[in-house]
Formats: sequence, structure tokens, C-alpha cells
Amino acid sequence: MTTYAGCPRRYVLGLGCERGTDWNDVRMLAERALHEVGIGSEQLLAVVSIDTRIDEPAILEVATHFRLPVRFFNVAALERETPRLKNPSELVFAHVGCHGVAEAAALAAAGADAELVLPKIKSAFATAAIVRIG
Repeated sequence: MTTYAGCPRRYVLGLGCERGTDWNDVRMLAERALHEVGIGSEQLLAVVSIDTRIDEPAILEVATHFRLPVRFFNVAALERETPRLKNPSELVFAHVGCHGVAEAAALAAAGADAELVLPKIKSAFATAAIVRIG
């Protein structure tokens, strides 16, 4: 586990968004997620999402804003997390081929002992979820 100024980085922020979503909308959703969990961005290890968003400016800008690495997962890796999702979605499955992006990416990044501490929350065009590592 990495620490920052004595504070352990034990959380992963999963994000999903529609193409072309304004980065400020995604940032505000991410900040709302942090507030709901009661943590600061200094406790995050990474921002994660689906690999079809590898070049999505909003997700990349949020990672840069929080000074965090960003990691992307393919559909197969995200779909493997379906049994652990709190909010699986048939609509998301129909669009991208997995039952969730924000929750699934965070769980995939954090590993088998991870706990979903903030199930998916939504804005008009984005989703966010937070996972705590063991």
C-alpha cells in the first residue's frame, strides 16, 4: 500500500462516462463520490475505467486533476466482476458488453479482497464508484 504524507492510499475511483462529457461534470461527480465516502483525493491510488475510454479527455483530465495514475480494463475483465457489482445494468451490457463500468473497473483494479464502499452514483452523463482495498 502506498502512503501520502502519512495517509494510506487505500481507495480506487472507478469512472464511466459518455463520449464527449465535459470534464468538469466528471470532476464534480468524482468529488461528490469522495465526499460521500468521507475521504480526500490523497487517499486514492488510481482512477480506473473501461479501455474504450482510454483517450476520453474527461477521464484523463480527472486523473490529472487529482494527480493520479489512470488504468483501463477490457470488457472481459470488467464482466468477470459482475457477481460483485451492486448495480449491474443490462443497458450498459447492451452498449459496451459488460454489466458495469465504474464499479467493475474499481473492483478489477483493487483485487479480490476489495470492498465496494460507494456503489455507482450517477450524473447526467457519468458514473463513479469507490472501492477500498483490503
